[in-house]
Amino acid sequence: MATQRNGFKKESFILSVDVGTTTIRCNVFDKGAKIRGTCSSKVVLLYPEPGLVELDPEELFNGFIAVVKGAVQDAGVKMSQIVSLGIATQRGTFTTWDRTTGRPFHNFISYQDLRAIESVTSWNGSYTMKLRQAVAEDTCCFGTIDTWLLFKLTKGEVHATDYSNASSTGMFDPYQMCWSGPLFSMLSLPFSILPKVEDTIHSFGSTHSSIFGVSIPIMALIADQQAAMYGECCFDVGNVNITMGTGAFVDINTGSKPHTPVAGLYPLVGWKIGEEVVYLAEGNAADTGTAIKWAQGLELFSDVQETSAMAYSVANSDGVCFVPSFSGLQAPLNDPTACASFMGLTPSTNKCHLVRAILESVAFSVRQLYQTMLRETCIPVTKIRVDGGVCTNDFVMQLTTDLIGRKLTRPVHHEISCLGAAFVAGLGVGFWKDQEELKRLHTTDQIFVPRQAARCGTELGVVSAEYEAVLRSWEKALQRSMGWYSSRA
Repeated sequence: MATQRNGFKKESFILSVDVGTTTIRCNVFDKGAKIRGTCSSKVVLLYPEPGLVELDPEELFNGFIAVVKGAVQDAGVKMSQIVSLGIATQRGTFTTWDRTTGRPFHNFISYQDLRAIESVTSWNGSYTMKLRQAVAEDTCCFGTIDTWLLFKLTKGEVHATDYSNASSTGMFDPYQMCWSGPLFSMLSLPFSILPKVEDTIHSFGSTHSSIFGVSIPIMALIADQQAAMYGECCFDVGNVNITMGTGAFVDINTGSKPHTPVAGLYPLVGWKIGEEVVYLAEGNAADTGTAIKWAQGLELFSDVQETSAMAYSVANSDGVCFVPSFSGLQAPLNDPTACASFMGLTPSTNKCHLVRAILESVAFSVRQLYQTMLRETCIPVTKIRVDGGVCTNDFVMQLTTDLIGRKLTRPVHHEISCLGAAFVAGLGVGFWKDQEELKRLHTTDQIFVPRQAARCGTELGVVSAEYEAVLRSWEKALQRSMGWYSSRA
C-alpha cells in the first residue's frame, strides 16, 4: 500500500477518547481531522448520600473499552490501523487502588462531590481503614481517571499522569512543577502513592494486546478543559476558550507564566510538550448544562434542541431568575452552600419563561467569569472560541456575545476535547507535523457577532440596555441563594 511522506499508510487513524461528566465518547480521526467513526455511552453517577457523587471504577473502564470498540467498528477500520491513542478525562475525580491486585479501594470520588466542605482531611468512613493499611504497606496507588485507565490498559505496567491532569488535582504546585510537599506532609500521605508526572505528549506505553487484539500506543494524556483549548487551537497568549458543557468554563492562555489567583480563577498547566510549558487561567461555574438536563427531566421540554425556539417565543423571562447552583457557586462568589433556585415566579409564568430564565443563567454565568478573567489577568483577549453541548443553542450563543461585546466562534466539532486529545496524540507520532498544520485543520461552524444596540458598562464587559435590569435582578438572586444549606442546618 502506498505511504505518505510521514511514513504512515494512507488508511492510518488516530483514536481519541474523552471521558466526561455525562458521557464517554470515542472518535476515530483521519489525516484531515475528519471523524470517520464514533461511539459514546453514558457515565453513571452514583449518589450514596446527599452531596456525595461517585463513579464505579470498573464500570467506567468497561465503558471506555466498549466505546473504543464501537468507534472502530463504526469507522469500518481495523484496530491495527490505529497508530496512536489520546485520552482526555474529567479532572479532579480520583480513586485509590491496590498496586498488586489492581482492585480499587473505593469508588471514584467525583469533582462534584461535596463531602470535603467541612474538612478537606476527612475520609469516607467506608474505606478509611483499608486505605491507611494499604498506604502503610506501600501497595496503594492514587490517581485521577486518566491514571486509572492507563494502569488498567497496560495491565498495571504504568502508573503515570501528565502535567495538565496533575495541575488540576489541587495537589500539584504549578509554580514548582511538582507535587505539593507541604500538602502531603499536612495529610500525612507518602509520595509513593502518586503517579509519575510526564509530558502531555509522551510514550505512556501501549494497550495490552489482550484488550483490543493488538497493542495501541498511548501517546497523550490531557485533562478535558486543556484538551478543549488545544482542540480549539488556542496556542497563543490571550486566546480564550469558553466551554458550555455540564458546567461553564472560561480559560485564557497566559503563556509561560502561571496566573496568581485573586477572586476565584486558578492557574493550570495547559500542556507541556518538550521544553514548552503553556499555562492557563481558568474560572468555572458548575451545573449550567446540568440545569438544562434537569429541566428536561422535569418535562419542561422533550428535546434540548427546542429550547432556543422556546426562549425566543417570549419577549422576556417575565421577571423570573434562575440560579444554576446544584453544586454551590464558584468564581467569583465561591459559596459551596448556595442553592439552586427559581425566583420571581408569578401566576403568569409559563414553561417558556422558565426555559428562557435557565438559558439566560448560562450566559450570565459566562459573562461573570469573563469579567473576572479580564479583571484578574489584565491580558488582552485576542480571540474567543466556544465549545460544549450547550454551544449548539443559538439563543445562549447570541446572548453571550451580546453581553460580553465580543464575537464568538463556534466550531464544527462541538465536543472539542476529543479533537484536542487526537491532536496531541497525532503530533506525538508525526501523524500531523506541527501546530500550524492543526490550525489549518480547525473548522468553524458559525461566528456570532454582538448586535448593534445601546450599551452601557465598562471595559470589563458591556450590557445591552435591554438586559441591564435583568442582569441586576439575577445578581440579586445569586446573593439570596447564598448560605442556604448552612442556614438550613
